Amino acid sequence: MDKSQNNTPRPYSNKYDSKRRFASYWHQINEVLKRAPKNVLEIGIGNGFTSRYLREQGVKLTTCDINNDLKPDYAASVTKLPFSNNSFDIVVACEILEHIPYEDALKGLQEIYRVSSSYAIISLPDSTRCACIAFPVPPPYSKFQKVITIPRLFPKKHMLTKSGHYWEIGKKDFPLKRIVTDMQGCGFTVEKTYRVFENSYHRFFILKK
Repeated sequence: MDKSQNNTPRPYSNKYDSKRRFASYWHQINEVLKRAPKNVLEIGIGNGFTSRYLREQGVKLTTCDINNDLKPDYAASVTKLPFSNNSFDIVVACEILEHIPYEDALKGLQEIYRVSSSYAIISLPDSTRCACIAFPVPPPYSKFQKVITIPRLFPKKHMLTKSGHYWEIGKKDFPLKRIVTDMQGCGFTVEKTYRVFENSYHRFFILKK
């Protein structure tokens, strides 16, 4: 049942809302707005910033979260979404899937594919070593910036983190190639993937249905 959009609780501290994390919020918002969707599903409310901003921009947005205390429009798991096939132009799920075992994350991706009619915007933690390079360039561009990945010869095995990450890209058994292949196995085309320059721990995937 739909719930009120007002009085959304904000359980996240200022430490959570760091400058680096706001860079990721910008990418979430930008990837949605530039596609001008008719409607959007956001899975995982977080601090509510993204949903509030998109609604202020006139986006018809529905929220879904497993935590009913956050007062989402729908309380449900990503592995069993309460929506019909092709219900939303875009489904957004940022920093969500790593909080469940990988087998369940794949079930979540299948559900995201089912309820999306066009796109999914996913972000996941990428612990692969990298170097971030930036320097000014002549107009009309203001600067060049690039994240260069430096894979480890022997990746470390992932251990469950305090923040509840069951797995991360770049850890043993979870190379980027496997993640991309499994996304394609769920039916998606990986239109592009990139790491946020200001927050290289976050990797975005733009998935086309």
